This record gives sequence, structure tokens and C-alpha cells, in this order.
Amino acid sequence: MTLATPPDARQPAPTTEAAIRTRHSMRAFLPTPVPRATLEAVLELAAWAPSGTNTQPWKVHVLQGQARQQLVDKVCAAHDALRADPSLAQTYRDELGYYPTEWISPYIDRRRENGWTLYAALGIGKGEKDKMHQQHQRNYRFFDAPVGLMFTIDRVLGRGSILDYGMFLQNLMLAARAHGLHTCPQAAWNQFASIILPHIGAEANDMLVCGMALGYADPQQPVNDYRTVRESPAAFTRWMD
Repeated sequence: MTLATPPDARQPAPTTEAAIRTRHSMRAFLPTPVPRATLEAVLELAAWAPSGTNTQPWKVHVLQGQARQQLVDKVCAAHDALRADPSLAQTYRDELGYYPTEWISPYIDRRRENGWTLYAALGIGKGEKDKMHQQHQRNYRFFDAPVGLMFTIDRVLGRGSILDYGMFLQNLMLAARAHGLHTCPQAAWNQFASIILPHIGAEANDMLVCGMALGYADPQQPVNDYRTVRESPAAFTRWMD
């Protein structure tokens, strides 16, 4: 049994439950600027996430305007070059290791279902490699969101700090919903960390955790109606009395 997520709300989420239920990855944004005061309020709320011994491992880089566009141009060019010359995969590698090196069920099944269902919603069929490439590159354009976020962490920290980071990111996304904003967390950027880290002025020992698009969702784009499903608690919970 799976749980279908409810239709997305187009207004600010009035409650925590509403924020959780209406948060999902948007893949088309309006060009409407996000006020700096709003971004600061969202980040201030996110900072209340718990972390082991209060280490607070998160480092946030906010890209807007020219800084955002320059990064988009650099990474899109690298993405195109990688398609033309697959051997460049040795140059562009994900140091964090966000995804496993070997996929097994049920994770690979969910991944495939997500990918093909999304492509179907976009009208992209199997084998349409040009369209797939262009859609994947939408990640590197922040799906047209006016705000791009990059998150880095000090390499000296352990796996627990990545867990802490996840709670920070969830706080940020829920806080965004409370302000009428939407997000799309993106591991796709990780492959191009060698381009991103110098661009954002990251410290020498920093590692890229992920990127994120943030802005006001475009309600006219059908892709934003695409929703994944979730397993019922009965499928992942073991009760012991």
C-alpha cells in the first residue's frame, strides 16, 4: 500500500502539517524575485535544526543575479561537454557519494518509477535522449528559480553531521513553504563540485552536499503537478510490545 500525497497548495502553508504535506520538488519557477528579508527569515528558522553536540555543520551559499547566471552557464557547458565526451566523468565526480554505487530493490524500483513517471508527465518517451539531456540540464538552470542555494560541509566532520544537515535542509524547505515559497533539493549539482566550489568561494576543506532551487512555483506548468507517492507506515514500521 502506498500513500498518495495531496494536491499542492499555492498559498503559504498555515500549519506545520500543511507545510509538510504541500512540500514537494518543484521543477518550474516564476522569475519573481524573493526579498532578501524573506530569505533571511527562512534561513533563521532553518538554523534551529538539531545537530550533534550543537556542531551546526551547515554552510549556505545564496546565488542570485549575475552570480547565479554565471554558475548556470559554467555547469551547463560542462554538462554538454560531458555528454559529448563521456570520459570526462573521471573529471566530474561526486565526492560526497550521494547515491549508492550498487542499486538493489526496493530502492532501484522506486528510482526507476520516479524517473519514468516524471518523464511521462513531461511527454518524454524512452529513448528520447536529446529531450532527456535537456530536461536533466534544467537542474543546472535551477528550474528557472531566481534563487540558487549551495550547501557545503567541512570534510573533517563525520557521517552524523550529514544526518544533521538533512534536518537543516528539511527545516529550510518547510520554512520556505510557510512563506509561500517552494524548493527543489538537487543532488544533480554534486557531480560538478570542482566547478561550483571555486565559484562560490568555498573554503579549502569544504565539500558540496547538494544544491537547491528556491522561489515561487509557476502554477501554469503541468510538471509542478507531478507528485510522488509514499509508502504507508505499515510498510516500514515494526511494532514491539
